[in-house]
Amino acid sequence: MIDFVRGRVIHWETEYVIVDVRDIGYQVYTPNPYSFVKNDDAVTIFTHHHVREDATLLFGFATREEQSMFRKLLEVSGIGPRVALGILAGGKPEAVAAAIQQENIAFLTKLPGIGKKTAQRMILDLKDKLDALTTGFGGAAAGLALVDMMDSGGGASEGGTAWQEAREALAALGYTAAELDRAWHVLKGTVKPDETVDALMKKALQQLFKG
Repeated sequence: MIDFVRGRVIHWETEYVIVDVRDIGYQVYTPNPYSFVKNDDAVTIFTHHHVREDATLLFGFATREEQSMFRKLLEVSGIGPRVALGILAGGKPEAVAAAIQQENIAFLTKLPGIGKKTAQRMILDLKDKLDALTTGFGGAAAGLALVDMMDSGGGASEGGTAWQEAREALAALGYTAAELDRAWHVLKGTVKPDETVDALMKKALQQLFKG
């Protein structure tokens, strides 16, 4: 089992990053590859080592909480690694955990790849298994507050969670707060409620390239 890798991110795509660990390049699939772009600084990526008949894959996360939630999601019938990764791309682990404990099907069905039946299975299979996780997140109350904000269409600040993650990744690429604010001012009228972090990244970069 590979629990984490530490090294420099030397390449990234929309679904994964390549991490140079002592001259070995590990391909790591992650919810937001752009969050690991930090110039030449070494990063630690907490991983889940997934082995199947036709492939050996690494899925990676910025925090232990994301790693733990990913592994819990894999316990749900019908949820594989790709769907679990999409869930964490669409919602913070504390918000997902709180929504499960709150039996908030409306929130869960907004996550990528999750229909009503899968949301019900998530609640049935995980509701009583997330106490330790929500404690690690700082308590269920904080997670429930985040669910309430996301249900109402907002996030920690303007643009919702997807834009905030995209903004953080763009800032890591060297763009200033002023540049990102200008890009968002142009984009916000065209952004759809289900817009992904990757889609927002691409739209923002197109605007930033225009100056």
